[in-house]
Amino acid sequence: MSWRSERIWIELITGVLIGWNFQLSWDRDVFLWDCRSLISSYLWCTILWNVGSGYDRFDRKEGIVCIFRWGFPGKNRRIFLRLLMKDIQSIRIAVKEDIYARRILVLYMEIRGQGAIPLTRTDENLTPREIEQKAAELAYFLRVPIEVF
Repeated sequence: MSWRSERIWIELITGVLIGWNFQLSWDRDVFLWDCRSLISSYLWCTILWNVGSGYDRFDRKEGIVCIFRWGFPGKNRRIFLRLLMKDIQSIRIAVKEDIYARRILVLYMEIRGQGAIPLTRTDENLTPREIEQKAAELAYFLRVPIEVF
């Protein structure tokens, strides 16, 4: 189908627009596949390398708190913090909301001059009573107050 006047000549070419749409959708699909692959491999590596796991050791006799966590492979794979018990300011319970608008209680240890160190894991689904019990036992052992935010 074409249209022609004295100054303008329009000729429709079929199939070009379809080719561009196909090319754009294919590029978008490849890009989205790449993004999904990167995110899923990151999450699988986090699970397989056990990132974030570790232990907390409280030694009242020596007055030392040791916190150990596993990180990503590399120079800083092992995260080891050694603190004096007298530097612990308080045990803090904070309420956080996740992306699904659920409230999550998180237990922190407040350190003088260094900020707060989280003590509960993000995947630990403890009830408010269990968090409160854990905070009370730890605050009693360390002889520090409990703060609730």
